[in-house]
Amino acid sequence: MKLKARFEDKMKSTPSIADERPQGHGEANRHGMPQVPAGQTLTTKWPVLDLGYQPNVTLDRWRLYIDGEVEKPMILTWDDFMALPQTEDISDFHCVTTWSKLDMSWVGVRLLDLAALVQPKETATHLMCYGYDTYTTNVSLEEALKPDVLLAHTVYGEPLPKEHGGPVRMITPQLYAWKGSKWIKRIEFLSKNKRGFWEERGYSNTAYPWRNDRYS
Repeated sequence: MKLKARFEDKMKSTPSIADERPQGHGEANRHGMPQVPAGQTLTTKWPVLDLGYQPNVTLDRWRLYIDGEVEKPMILTWDDFMALPQTEDISDFHCVTTWSKLDMSWVGVRLLDLAALVQPKETATHLMCYGYDTYTTNVSLEEALKPDVLLAHTVYGEPLPKEHGGPVRMITPQLYAWKGSKWIKRIEFLSKNKRGFWEERGYSNTAYPWRNDRYS
């Protein structure tokens, strides 16, 4: 895929894959990093974190807007979204509030596949993701286009619960989880970096778990 090839070298050199001195402990994960990043504690629970508001987005009302620095902006309905290639993956979930939940089973659409549909311009370098709860967060394209970044609608074989961002949330297994917008509504391709909700409030722009990269 031409799009992936554009960012292949940058992806391979990102810290969550290439860091020679990652911080953490435990067996190596599938990318060669310690399974538990520095400062994290394992949990079997799945704590609920949000901005104090959980929007009720029904499937008939849900839309995904993809626009910005792209050749073919589009709006997807739920049926459009579910007709796209679906990816199953098992990945770990690292929250900046110091807990990690391992081996979570997801089904969703790869952001890489969505990007291929809209064809990002050569000027595109970052994304801004928007949630139905007004949340925003920024992600570089070399992180966003990794094959484990999903817009997930299913977890452990069940529809993603509302409190965890259902019907669809983005997951970013190689970054802290705040980089994955819950109740996702819009993906805007940007020609330069722009801070999102938590980034404007002192959190890291990059959010690398194995560098304990929590704050800017």
